[in-house]
Amino acid sequence: MENLALRKASIKDHGALLTLEQKVIEAERPFNSTIRGENAIYYDLEQLLTNEDSHIVVAERQGHIIATGYAQIRASKQSLKHVRHAYMGFMYVSPEYRGLGINQQVINSLIGWSKEKGVQDFYLDVYIGNEAAINAYAKIGFVKSIIEMKINLSK
Repeated sequence: MENLALRKASIKDHGALLTLEQKVIEAERPFNSTIRGENAIYYDLEQLLTNEDSHIVVAERQGHIIATGYAQIRASKQSLKHVRHAYMGFMYVSPEYRGLGINQQVINSLIGWSKEKGVQDFYLDVYIGNEAAINAYAKIGFVKSIIEMKINLSK
């Protein structure tokens, strides 16, 4: 896509990222009825913006952020072969720009940053009913790994 710029997010983007965070929450609410109706927060954006083991990428077009994602270097479980991995989240593309490969560009940028940090293993979470996201991640090379199960006994 022409006139698309990928860049590292800065603290100046905090307000725009808060708005996009709410869009992510709204998009995921149909897949999880336990997400709060109000005041839901997914990310510690200040920490993600300032921690050297975190990297937020934004895609900008005509001065507006239209996509975002982050990678965070985390310690892996002791049972795994790798000691560290990159966890990816805050994956969002504005609806009018979906299907144009922007998410793949964001992920490739995050993978590049993570590889510079010496990380080769990547994880992300996606709701089981979100087939569009599952298919998009599979197209990039991600494979299904584990299913989280839950129960609420208050019903």
